[in-house]
Amino acid sequence: MAYVFCMNCIVTAGPTYEPLDEVRRLTNFSTGRLGTELANYLVARGHRVILLIGEMAVHTGLRKAQQVETFNTTADLREKLKLLSAKKADAIFHAAAVSDFAFGRIFEPNEGGKLSEIKDAKKISSRRGKLLVEFVPTPKIIYELRGWYPQAKIIGWKFEAEGKRADALAAAQQQIEECKTDLCVVNGPVYGEGFGLVGGKGATGHFAGPVLLFDALEKFLKAG
Repeated sequence: MAYVFCMNCIVTAGPTYEPLDEVRRLTNFSTGRLGTELANYLVARGHRVILLIGEMAVHTGLRKAQQVETFNTTADLREKLKLLSAKKADAIFHAAAVSDFAFGRIFEPNEGGKLSEIKDAKKISSRRGKLLVEFVPTPKIIYELRGWYPQAKIIGWKFEAEGKRADALAAAQQQIEECKTDLCVVNGPVYGEGFGLVGGKGATGHFAGPVLLFDALEKFLKAG
């Protein structure tokens, strides 16, 4: 069966990580499953998909996207998305769980309570005992997507673990307004079972499972 409606899509999935040294990393529990399944769904519907997936994604399902690339740090994912903006992209689904923080300076306490900064350690020895580590915010990639892809439809994600469902939906609406995106998918412990889909002007929808969500997202693409 030939598909008349075909769009060029980019889907991000899975976690980023941020190195402490050359041995240890900070990451999160994202598996990459939802983004991978969305990419597979879009391919099955006749779209061309580039899947950007975290190296540490543990989901082992098939990756059917026509092009699959892996990323590691937030900076690496940012650079890949920026480079891909040179190609035509009709839709961006930014489902990756980007680390909110990276490691900053690292200190060890000395005698007298003073702090000494540890620099350029390939592996920080546990013999040093207690360490004090700065956490610095990572760049918010979603704030830059509209500048890179001015004509694309951009769908963001919000995974909320604290507050109430109304708070999660409000955060999604705020993301749309601040980042000039088109839609935001909401899920996580605060939202509860299923997925919320927030659009401009506060419009919302609820979908019990991923396939229903994917159907709604493709319907949005077709709406023009």
